[in-house]
Amino acid sequence: MIIRQETQKDYETVGEVVKSAFESAEHSDGNEPELVRALRKSHAFIPELSLVAEITGKIVGHIMFTKIRIGDAEELALAPLSVLPEYQRRGIGTELIKAGHRIAKKLGYGYSVVLGSAAYYSKTGYLPAGQFDIRPPFDVPDENYMVCRLDEEAPSVNGVVRYAKEFGLN
Repeated sequence: MIIRQETQKDYETVGEVVKSAFESAEHSDGNEPELVRALRKSHAFIPELSLVAEITGKIVGHIMFTKIRIGDAEELALAPLSVLPEYQRRGIGTELIKAGHRIAKKLGYGYSVVLGSAAYYSKTGYLPAGQFDIRPPFDVPDENYMVCRLDEEAPSVNGVVRYAKEFGLN
């Protein structure tokens, strides 16, 4: 498997991967492909943190981290993470997360937040956000809103997360 930065020529295929990955997701509004397109055009987009996973030349997964604000700090949100259904449960999502975390740390980010399955994301270092006094701008069970400290040297941050307007949350 190869994990690399997404390029413009990948956009259409990534849209199909995202659509396919979320079609049968329990918690999906069906707008994930549109969210990815909108985020690419936003101030929150970080090209180095929009990654694809390829197997024998086929894009089978995608991950995007975008800029958020926590208090006065600029940090990251992981959203969305997509893997084609027939390739799920093979560690592709986990490898995309790990690669994204490595790049994010090199870029100077200290934290990443995610909304999702505690059982899944805890395997890649995410902990309940309440442990960091980081809060979402919406109601969600505590165990499903998580934070990963990407750099142990990063200064503490806390407060309500402010997402890019493209998320439609603020």
